[in-house]
Amino acid sequence: MSEHLAAIMEEHGEYCLRVAYLYVKDWSIAEEIVQDVFFAYYRQQNRFEQRSSLKTYLVKITVHKSHDYLRSWKNKRHLLMEKIHMGASKRTPEKELVVKDERSTLKCALFELPITYREVAILYYYQELKIREMADILACTENTIKTRLHRARKMLQERLEKSEWEVLVDDNF
Repeated sequence: MSEHLAAIMEEHGEYCLRVAYLYVKDWSIAEEIVQDVFFAYYRQQNRFEQRSSLKTYLVKITVHKSHDYLRSWKNKRHLLMEKIHMGASKRTPEKELVVKDERSTLKCALFELPITYREVAILYYYQELKIREMADILACTENTIKTRLHRARKMLQERLEKSEWEVLVDDNF
């Protein structure tokens, strides 16, 4: 492996890993996706035209690879096996409490959004990209990004308000 590629992986690897995780919700799968991203970059680095930053280019590849995974049969099989496994093992109240504590309200609400809205929220709030950069990565117009972001905010607000009320309704005194 060249020093150039090692330096790029060191600089952008963790960032790409977080982006992939926010799409696929599984660290091991996100790691595989990031490996694929850097392998694809290594094989075709001469195609990088430097019209944007290298970080933006790698994030765009990561987003596309994440989308490919979410559409793949491998993902559908993984989800099916997860459901079968969850049904086979009964959860105790202690396990339920641990699972509930591990999830933050915002993360849950974010992951409930449809992918088109989740990705713009992730790219805007977590990756702190500008509207123009998001439009380049997602290959759509800036107005489309603005509309999706507006709708994502609205959906998140509705979900968060609902979850606050659920806590009050389920609370036993």
